[in-house]
Amino acid sequence: MRTVKFLLQKEFLQIFRNKGMLPIIFLMPVVQLVILSFAATYELREVNFHLVDFDQSSASRELVQKFQASGYFTLESSSFDVGDGTEKMRSNDVRLTLVIPQDFEQHLQSGGATSVQMNIDAVDGTTAGLIQGYGRSIIQDFNTEIRPNVRSMEFTNRQSIEVIPASWYNPNLDYIQYMVPGILVVLVSMIGMFLSGMNIVREREIGTIEQLNVTPISRYQFITGKLLPFWIIGLFELALGLVIARFGFGIPFVGSVWLLFLIAGIYLLVVEGLGLFISTITNTQQQAMFIAWFLMVVFILMGGLFTPIESMPVWAQELTLFNPVAHFIKIMRMVLLKGAGWSEVQHLVGLLTVMAGVILPAAIFRYRKSTS
Repeated sequence: MRTVKFLLQKEFLQIFRNKGMLPIIFLMPVVQLVILSFAATYELREVNFHLVDFDQSSASRELVQKFQASGYFTLESSSFDVGDGTEKMRSNDVRLTLVIPQDFEQHLQSGGATSVQMNIDAVDGTTAGLIQGYGRSIIQDFNTEIRPNVRSMEFTNRQSIEVIPASWYNPNLDYIQYMVPGILVVLVSMIGMFLSGMNIVREREIGTIEQLNVTPISRYQFITGKLLPFWIIGLFELALGLVIARFGFGIPFVGSVWLLFLIAGIYLLVVEGLGLFISTITNTQQQAMFIAWFLMVVFILMGGLFTPIESMPVWAQELTLFNPVAHFIKIMRMVLLKGAGWSEVQHLVGLLTVMAGVILPAAIFRYRKSTS
């Protein structure tokens, strides 16, 4: 233990003497958490649309006003040519062309069938789906208001079913509450993996690894001394991020924060073990950074941060079993937003523990007290 204590002192001195590393550890994660939490959202706001109104009636004007009053759509331009809307979509001026046909109001008043065409820029399929969903909802509400008699005739002699929606765990459907816990996991993971990944190889580059190799330090003592400082820093980053999430974004802490820190301690052993293993198989910091970044990109894209894991192909869902980021993102959201306890997350914690039990010994045995 005394040997490990001296190694810890050495590591913390190196960390805090490196003025270039301090902003990366303590400032950048805060800035990234604040910026990404607002930027990484699927909420729809201010979609520009082009109007082609062939009817020019009070009903068509009322429908357009409903689109504008929704807060999701902004009228950018109008004409009597559908081709104009297509050209504006091609130049990214608008995302939607709303086409209202002739005799639109007449058909509504008579109870006849009519339609409204929405030409949507679907290059971004997710945004296109949201535009279609919001637009359809506005049109259906408008149809219900303007043709109440037709609606009542349609449902004559039928039993009416009232739908009462209830949004659990996120009653306001605030996307930030969903994103912030996941982004916090990613930032803690990047700090842990990148810093530990460059640690041993940095010693090799500056020549201090030879001094350590001639000492009677064992491999597990050496790895422990390299891992613990960044493990402590990772927990500190998590605590700082949780404070920002709670008081900056109003994220509810429904579950136990102490349970979250216990699981985070196991999770950090996994990502830092990966970083240390990378550091033992590379010769330069650039190589270590490249490999660590490659792994993090795969972990993030397949971690359920932006795309639900359930929406992925079956083979991709099976691969997420080996993705520690995916497990901790799920745990973070379950504990913070749903109040999940040990019984609900123990299987995920078990997977992280198995990963730590495999990766850490691999990093210890891969380290050789040799410069060759």
